[in-house]
Amino acid sequence: MTHDLVTSLRPLLVAEASAEAYASGGEPADLEQAVWLRLLERLDAHGPPPDPGRWLRRTVRAEARRDRRTARREAPLSADPADPGDPDPERLALAAARGRALRDAVRRLPGRCPRLIGALLAPHDPTYREIAGELGISQGSLGPERSRCLGCLRRLLAPEVAADGRGG
Repeated sequence: MTHDLVTSLRPLLVAEASAEAYASGGEPADLEQAVWLRLLERLDAHGPPPDPGRWLRRTVRAEARRDRRTARREAPLSADPADPGDPDPERLALAAARGRALRDAVRRLPGRCPRLIGALLAPHDPTYREIAGELGISQGSLGPERSRCLGCLRRLLAPEVAADGRGG
């Protein structure tokens, strides 16, 4: 794409995209970006358009129509997709496997960490005072100890998480 073509089309694109985007409920910058992409594709396949201004106006309107069609088909989610509500057997099996991996990693922790993390994960949700009493350590040292243990746990679990193979 030549610099002169971009420079000459930019003011027209800004004006056209602003008018069409607001009419369709979209963002002008998104529409501009889509049109620049179409121009790059056009230049690569067929070279510059014979009448760049006319091509730009038609392309802006076509992209705005596409955005309107997409907006009509899209619907807001009524529920969180990550919270299925009724877990299926696969999700239950995966959750059980994650729990086993976590308990195994906690058992491999050094020193007092397995007991400390085990107490933090207890189902009856004990207070720091109760955990400190159970472990025989001061309540003030519980936070720093917890941080060290969680750091160790993070390092133990990092290779397992990286080997999972799922992105995100």
